[in-house]
Amino acid sequence: SVHSCSKETSPFDPLLIESKTAATVVLMLSSPEEEVLAKACDALYKFASKGDENKVTLLGLGAVEHLYKLISHEDPVVRRNAIMVFGIMASNHDVRKLLRELDVTNSLISQLAPEVRALNVIPPLLELLKSEYPVIQLLALKTLEVISKDRETRIILGESKGLDCLLKILETNEFSDLHVEALAVLANCLEDVHTLQLIHQTGGLKKLLSFVGVSTVPSIQKNAAKAITRAAYDSENRKILNQEEVEKYLINLLEIDNDGVKVAASQAISAMCENLASKHAFGLQGIPQLVQLLSSDNEEVKEAAVTALANLTAASPSNASAVAEAEGIEPLINTLNAQRDGAIANAATVLTNLAMQPPFHVNIQSRGIMSVLEEPLRSTNSQVQSKAAFAVATFGCDADAITELRNAGGLGPLVELLHSKNEEVRRNACWAVMVCASDELTAVELCRLGALDILEEINLSTGCKNNFSEAAVEKLLDNNLSQKYSQMGYLSSSNIITDGFYDCGQIKPGVKFLSLEELSMQELTDCRAIIFINAKPQEE
Repeated sequence: SVHSCSKETSPFDPLLIESKTAATVVLMLSSPEEEVLAKACDALYKFASKGDENKVTLLGLGAVEHLYKLISHEDPVVRRNAIMVFGIMASNHDVRKLLRELDVTNSLISQLAPEVRALNVIPPLLELLKSEYPVIQLLALKTLEVISKDRETRIILGESKGLDCLLKILETNEFSDLHVEALAVLANCLEDVHTLQLIHQTGGLKKLLSFVGVSTVPSIQKNAAKAITRAAYDSENRKILNQEEVEKYLINLLEIDNDGVKVAASQAISAMCENLASKHAFGLQGIPQLVQLLSSDNEEVKEAAVTALANLTAASPSNASAVAEAEGIEPLINTLNAQRDGAIANAATVLTNLAMQPPFHVNIQSRGIMSVLEEPLRSTNSQVQSKAAFAVATFGCDADAITELRNAGGLGPLVELLHSKNEEVRRNACWAVMVCASDELTAVELCRLGALDILEEINLSTGCKNNFSEAAVEKLLDNNLSQKYSQMGYLSSSNIITDGFYDCGQIKPGVKFLSLEELSMQELTDCRAIIFINAKPQEE
């Protein structure tokens, strides 16, 4: 315990505190100084331990409310001393009543640290699960949930037959009010490969999944799906879960009429996709349900479902085909207008995954995807920007598609992305510009919007340039020969001059290249004439 350093009488002297100075000490519980707080708590502990009358005095002075704030204080000594005062005061009935109203128990449980483990608390906590009082069982489970976040504690729990106790609670209908907390402890245990293998080998995992399969309680279904997601971050865990056919349980959860359950199940499917066998299983069944969720009114459901589809269709032509067969293309294009950035980015990803197969590429393009991409290109989210630019590069493969983007006003935001400090965004924007520059009218428009100047600036930096930035400059100039000749002073043998070409002389670096319309508005000078090619026969 912390004692006062001062020899003089002070409100903090634990031996001299009286009821008249207690009020001063309680006021000191609001001090910003940690040393003052620790000493004040210590003084109150000594005062409260002298008798029930002193506890009632502190209750009347509002000490409990002040102490309640201190049990989550960042300083461990302050925290410990405040909890000690609660411990001594809780013997009074009126204090206990207030502690229950403040829900102090849950706050105290949250303060438990892994070092609890060193006190060998697991066996006595497991004994408390057999108590005839539900409140004691509940508190024991909440305590186990906090300390089982520590890996060593999970191992001890397994060795102490704790997993069997938890599974028995789940199997017992009269303990239904404890099922959520018991599942929370098991969820922590599933993260650990060693513990998951132990549950698997003893048949406990099958029991757990069966319990989830028959449960109609949304909180249990949701927490079970979240537990699977956490466990599935480990490759060995994914193998075990696949052996237990976890996929069918998750697919069933997609059908539950609860948005929280649908989100959790979709996220678990995303996590399990890292296992190829699971990915294949979800492709055979599950994709139609996920496609349906794209039309949900709940934006979080939409985002979780499309993220799962992005993971399922990555490097999987069969799953991409399943999405198309489930009539997923139209809702995916609609999802490009979703409210959440994650939904937009992943919708673009699924569409580009589908586009790897020519029939789907044509189908998607025919539905006007290029005009829909204009809005995502304006996003401030780098993930959305990157995926949108990548989609433009994927679908801008003919003049009609490029014209559609140009008419929708998509070239301006695309050129702006060339300024991005994000390497992936910049690279995909360069790629998209290179693809769009294959159309002559678009190449001229891109140059007018400053794409060429930005790209040339990018290419001067070894840290910023990439293969696409260099190719984009070449493509822009090859499809805008007037500017190429003006800038470079020459054309290559593959550059064929057609009607509309004009030679305004070589321009200096940094000087804007003017269009024919801009040049025609200038007054005549004694400078050299501008040569314009127009070989079409004159109409009568």
